[in-house]
Amino acid sequence: MIRSALMTVMTGAAIKAGRGLKRDFGEIGNLQVSMKGPGDFVSLADQRAEKIIFDELSKARPGYGFVMEESGVVEGADKSHIWHVDPLDATTNFLHAIPMFAISIALEREGQIVAGVIYNPANDEMYVTEKGQGAFGDNRRLRVAARRELSQSLIGCGIPHLGKAEHHPRFKAELATVMARVVNVRRMGCAALDLAYVAAGRFDAFWERGLHSWDIAAGALLIREAGGYVSGADNEENFLETGSICCGNETIHRQLLALLAEAK
Repeated sequence: MIRSALMTVMTGAAIKAGRGLKRDFGEIGNLQVSMKGPGDFVSLADQRAEKIIFDELSKARPGYGFVMEESGVVEGADKSHIWHVDPLDATTNFLHAIPMFAISIALEREGQIVAGVIYNPANDEMYVTEKGQGAFGDNRRLRVAARRELSQSLIGCGIPHLGKAEHHPRFKAELATVMARVVNVRRMGCAALDLAYVAAGRFDAFWERGLHSWDIAAGALLIREAGGYVSGADNEENFLETGSICCGNETIHRQLLALLAEAK
């Protein structure tokens, strides 16, 4: 397990925000009312969690900047450090009382992600990583899966939602191409946990488009520190900017990129 001062700060912020989300999650399963009711409730849960994380990180590391899902960019006096924060990844799962959601926090230092935390308050599952220090899940060292054959691999993916209907044709082409070559495909609805599952060797690989830095920054470092490879879905290096991701061990990552290119 990583026991640095930085990791103590990050995990502490995640756990504190997670207490509120866990409480809210217990309530939202009973809100069988109009979409406006649960939707407002979820928005409030997001905002409360984000404020807790912002306050905790700002107190511990004054002057650092932020890129956050709810509040956007907050400039800091220290231009070399930026927090990337998603206070509630998988809001749709949360809204439907599915216990597959996460807090994701990553620290960027001088243009590189150097630390990450992914925490699922529903089951207290915590993933942590620091550059050069490895990747850990619930105090256990993580390694990506060792499989080398697509025909033996379980692949995770993200499906564009209704608001991204223009991306459906491309996704369907990619899915058809991938499905024809792998054991099966899974869609859990939480990109942060999907990436953690790749780092833990549960998924052999994963791809998704239309994401943001706060969705993938922590998970990308987790995978690299677990021995995996990460790029954009079109093999671009600046995936935090493009918002697409493809990851896995060296062999499966390369083969999955080839399948995505074939599906164009």
